[in-house]
Amino acid sequence: MKTALIEPFFAALQAANPEPATELEYTSVFELLTAVLLSAQATDVGVNKATRKLFPVANTPQAILALGLDGLESYIKTIGLYRSKARHLMQTCQILVEQHGGRGPGTREALEQLPGVGRKTANVVLNVAFGQPTMAVDTHIFRVGNRTGLAPGKTPLEVERRLLRRVPAAYARDAHHWLILLGRYVCQARKPRCWECVVAPYCDYRPKTPPP
Repeated sequence: MKTALIEPFFAALQAANPEPATELEYTSVFELLTAVLLSAQATDVGVNKATRKLFPVANTPQAILALGLDGLESYIKTIGLYRSKARHLMQTCQILVEQHGGRGPGTREALEQLPGVGRKTANVVLNVAFGQPTMAVDTHIFRVGNRTGLAPGKTPLEVERRLLRRVPAAYARDAHHWLILLGRYVCQARKPRCWECVVAPYCDYRPKTPPP
């Protein structure tokens, strides 16, 4: 994608969705951290179904620990890889209680030291909860970055670094949301819906897919 097209690309996304937001449901930094940890290789819809039952009962590290491993698993067993996720969440809660006063930390270093929390999860928490202009490159953003020509790369980290260099500062905070929603609903893996894409005029992908 030519540099001159990047600003109108994001302007079109902003015009279509002025206030983008994560589709994960949460009311605190800890709830967000929990939801993102649970969302690996799972859908936001599936995670929300589980946390709607879990959070009214336990939405703090102390309350999760009080549930015990078996109790936690009973709430999240509909989510893929729930056993390992439950174990990681219990370990994370223990660290939060012992080292962070029971609160979700706001630095990358502290977040990435938590079990089950990698760079992508840390980026989501830093962006959504703390407003930092981070790029959490999942499969959707990886695809969009490469297919559109906005930030081509062979690895998620390479795409992330190129996005951080190319996204204009005015759009940096919300760019993660726009790109993930674009990839999830429009620029889909099997057949991109180019005929309804607001950024199709600026995208490098050829040939554009016609309506069904």
